[in-house]
Amino acid sequence: MNSHTLVLTPWMTAHRWAPWEKVTVELTNRKVEVLAEYPEVIYPEDAAALMGIPGWTGRMPAVVRLLKPVSTFKKGVKFSRINVMTRDNFTCQYCGVRKAMKDLNYDHVIPRVQGGQTKWENIVTTCYPCNDRKGGRTPEQAGMKLRKHPYIPKTLPMTQPMTSMRVIPEIVRPFLEASLQIAAVG
Repeated sequence: MNSHTLVLTPWMTAHRWAPWEKVTVELTNRKVEVLAEYPEVIYPEDAAALMGIPGWTGRMPAVVRLLKPVSTFKKGVKFSRINVMTRDNFTCQYCGVRKAMKDLNYDHVIPRVQGGQTKWENIVTTCYPCNDRKGGRTPEQAGMKLRKHPYIPKTLPMTQPMTSMRVIPEIVRPFLEASLQIAAVG
């Protein structure tokens, strides 16, 4: 059973993945419109508590579109793994290859063993081979060059990590392909 729904902005670009239960509530509150449905049916016992409509039955939403615009930027960006990778565009800052989040790590430019701290100005996105090659050395000591130096972002675009095509349901793919770059892994 599919449990997540792709939520698009009013302009048909990917905004987020959401549990079908939350999307069903947004549908009831007229915040979204359904563009595609999964074949699974939501039965009254699943939906009645969510929708407040006894006996309601409907298909599970696969893709919905928000009816009103949402903010596309986060303010006051918190330091986190996903935010570092978003800042670096899911791209290794040593070899320059863009990869799926599961194929990336983050690296201390000045290693912790040399006194480096875990903060925006010392962390970059790396692929595992480059991270292994650099080891506990600085980029200079390892003979590697940073493509961009780390910085504290003021804002970040709302993004989802790159996703493998294998895990995207067929009914959702056309909507994602139109708005996101999907990494075809494998």
